[in-house]
Amino acid sequence: MEAAVQAGDAHAEVIRRGVLAEARAEARSAACRFTDGVTIVVSSYLAAHIRPGDEISFPLTIDSASAGTELYVRKTSPSRSARDLYQAPIRYAAQPKADKREQLYVRAEVPSGRLGISAVHLPCEILRDYFYVADRRRPWERQPSLYDILRATPAATLAELRLAFKLRQLELRAAGASSHDHGAVERAFNILAQPELRACYDSLLKDPSAPALFPYGGFGSILVAGDRARDGQTFFATRILSFLPEQRERRFHAPLRRFEFHSDRAIYRDARRELELTLDQSSVPIVWDGTWNQWKHLLGTKAELQGTFVRTGRYRHSRGEWHLIHWETALPSRIRVTLPADVADQIDTAQRNYHRFGEFSEALNQIRDRIEREPMEREQLRSLCWNLGLPGDFDIAQISWKPDYDHFFYRQLCRRARRLYLFRDEYVFELEKGIAAETPQLGHATYLFSKPRSIESFLAAYTGATKEAIRQNRANLAERLGFLGRVVHGSNPKIWLRALKQHLGEAVGNAKVASD
Repeated sequence: MEAAVQAGDAHAEVIRRGVLAEARAEARSAACRFTDGVTIVVSSYLAAHIRPGDEISFPLTIDSASAGTELYVRKTSPSRSARDLYQAPIRYAAQPKADKREQLYVRAEVPSGRLGISAVHLPCEILRDYFYVADRRRPWERQPSLYDILRATPAATLAELRLAFKLRQLELRAAGASSHDHGAVERAFNILAQPELRACYDSLLKDPSAPALFPYGGFGSILVAGDRARDGQTFFATRILSFLPEQRERRFHAPLRRFEFHSDRAIYRDARRELELTLDQSSVPIVWDGTWNQWKHLLGTKAELQGTFVRTGRYRHSRGEWHLIHWETALPSRIRVTLPADVADQIDTAQRNYHRFGEFSEALNQIRDRIEREPMEREQLRSLCWNLGLPGDFDIAQISWKPDYDHFFYRQLCRRARRLYLFRDEYVFELEKGIAAETPQLGHATYLFSKPRSIESFLAAYTGATKEAIRQNRANLAERLGFLGRVVHGSNPKIWLRALKQHLGEAVGNAKVASD
């Protein structure tokens, strides 16, 4: 087998080239033996498309002695129909555009292509015939529509599509259908449940030559047949044989107040986790509408979300440059949602409090004006609310609650507090061993102070202070207030809680906090 060294250091990569003698199928892979006796293992799907006599090239890192995922198969058959094969990981697949012959295509990046190929040229026609069809063995003109596969109409809502998808799954299981049939139904739903892809598919139904998007922007491992460009840097694909998206399973809790509610769907975007998912009315046991956005910040409920997320991305222009923004999107067919048993009660309470805000808006504005000037203790506020006509069961904390506040930080400090004061957009907790000033929001921090001789004197000094002045100890302010330090609200609440307990002198255990 020939070898070409591309670099001279200890981590140099060698390009191996050899002629296939035979491919021996195993469970999910195949052992390929070359004419010089060297053997490599490839997927059984790839092995089905190669024949003895084919020349195979792949990078081999000297210090690892294992083949990488990139692989090139040069067909030696004299047949004109025999096309070379190229397997490689791809990144971003650009939006469709026209080439010199006015043919629409998509260009997919090959990151660090070790075989000299930097991009795969994908005509929109082959994208259409791989991603937007139910049966990849049939030509486009003989394809049943994806709506027919789900037994849904083109006017179906997202919730109706999911219901149709679930029914089709049950029917296929009862009939003992093949994995091919199950895959076709799932693919149909994942295309039609994503608005951008559904719009693309509807355009293809009207005009088969319309632009075809690469679903979710690429990112995965692709196997294509075609020809290499003369300069060797681009592979012109004539057919997609397989594509495996970059994906992973994720499970986490998300507050309902962070969802964007529409009449037919609810969208959750998390910049910290770099992900998004879309729920419909059939995926969760609650019914919402667009008015939820008016009062959702009063809702402390968290949903447990689990699903398969695929890597995606797009370019954004910032400060005169284009930047690739990586993201993850949940496959609609793989989303699972679990809500707490008392979710209906929590929703009812949040709605009732919102209506109270409107009913008693004048009184609440008076209270907000007062706590903007001076801290007020919870019991004092309750008495004031009662005198202004507010119901006795009104939640005082909601007076200054903001949409981005997180109940977790607030509740943990409430459990430890002897008294609670509201001041501007903060909550000041008098604890057994000190004082905590809290803005319960990611990106902020809990400021901790030693126990003062007089809470009134502490509040009087704190009222005229700023966080920056405290941190910098201007005019000896930090010492006068007994500033101990701050605990930043990081991405993991367990770390914040552990640090808080250490500052307060509590035992630090491995308590479960996800439900708090």
